[in-house]
Amino acid sequence: MIASDMTGKVALVTGAARGLGRASALRLAELGADVAIVDVDAAELAGTGEAIGAMSRKALELPLDLSVRSNCVSAVEQTLAEFGQLDALCNVAGVMFPSATPEMSNEAWDLTMKVNLEAPFFLIRAGLPHLLKAEGAIVNVTSCAAFQGQAYFAAYCAAKSGLTNMTKALAMEYIKEPIRINAVAPGGMMTKLTEGMGPIMDKDMELIGRIGSPRGMCEIDDVAECVAFLASPAARAYHGACINIDAGVTAD
Repeated sequence: MIASDMTGKVALVTGAARGLGRASALRLAELGADVAIVDVDAAELAGTGEAIGAMSRKALELPLDLSVRSNCVSAVEQTLAEFGQLDALCNVAGVMFPSATPEMSNEAWDLTMKVNLEAPFFLIRAGLPHLLKAEGAIVNVTSCAAFQGQAYFAAYCAAKSGLTNMTKALAMEYIKEPIRINAVAPGGMMTKLTEGMGPIMDKDMELIGRIGSPRGMCEIDDVAECVAFLASPAARAYHGACINIDAGVTAD
């Protein structure tokens, strides 16, 4: 799985302040793309922008809260205003609030759905005309949680299952058009998301342990490579695919 040259292309990557979003944005820049980067954390987003600039690529920093629908549209509009084109949309941003179901707040449920499921939809809706024109690509980052029940992650599982099936539905809707729509489903990675496991560490550890793999966590750079591959023309035969990178968690 080797991504192709992205010189002359523009990618929009969400969740780019850290973790997988940052790694994906940097990999696309390494391949030659200019990158619009989105995250609610402006300070860390600036670090990603600086790293892209150091590669002699252009970075457009967009410190936006994607739980607000209008910001999804704004991200696409500002990308087009800056670069004049959009060739790849990588929906990487995500939030996770592990919790026993009776203890989960309405606010945590709503934010889980807004960032993990609604934001990709509204970004895609805004970007589609331009991605079709560019014969480009959409890459949605879902999760192994889309394919298995995970104790204390009901909201996250629901959102990621929805994103996975939305990817497939959009792929069918545009199967006759020159656009590629795919997803990547990682297992656990050492990111800020996994650092948020604290609220459930006093729960049933046997159930929590079922989430992991004996092989350990996935490497962020390995997943970023897959995101970049699917965003690049090298993935011309991929459409409606969801590639699981989870160290065998969903193999059973």
